[in-house]
Amino acid sequence: MNTFTLILEILGTFAFAVSGIRLASQKRFDLFGAYVVGVATAIGGGTIRDLLLNIPVFWMSDPIYLILSGVALAYGCIPTRYTIKQSNAILVFDTLGLALFTIVGLEKTVSLGFSWWTAIVMGTITGAAGGVIRDVLVGQVPLIFRKEIYAMACVIGGIVYFICLHIGFNSIISGLVGGVFVILVRYLAVRYRLSLPLLPK
Repeated sequence: MNTFTLILEILGTFAFAVSGIRLASQKRFDLFGAYVVGVATAIGGGTIRDLLLNIPVFWMSDPIYLILSGVALAYGCIPTRYTIKQSNAILVFDTLGLALFTIVGLEKTVSLGFSWWTAIVMGTITGAAGGVIRDVLVGQVPLIFRKEIYAMACVIGGIVYFICLHIGFNSIISGLVGGVFVILVRYLAVRYRLSLPLLPK
């Protein structure tokens, strides 16, 4: 893994773990339960991706991901009056994790020689699957299945990533631009209550 992808993965792990731990705190989980939710959120999407790509699962060769989830738990123990408001923290860290892990999934899949459309699927799984696992563990309908745009932000970010590569940008610039688009789409979706059409009854 190149340094850029590793940095994104570390930042994404922390961000997603915080989002899971904050949500578990909101649901009144104990410390161990909150840690489990944080770990599952942080490593869930990447685990599914690596299994599908038939490569060693990323967190099984380095304890840093479990350690980062512990750091996120310590952060989650800080009273909310000293940090970001609880509901805002979940949204901010979830969005950051979504963007960072989408790009990690894209980068890893491309480096293995898979097609662009496979990379977008893997990027979406890496970004969104951890949030699905988190929501199931805390007993709520996963965000990806609700009206609010979530996984589509990953798809749009992935398309932008490949457009940037196609017009000549390197992978770092393409990753940064793609990640910004994931964040932008999520922000606009939440800010203006944008959603995909529902299936008719």
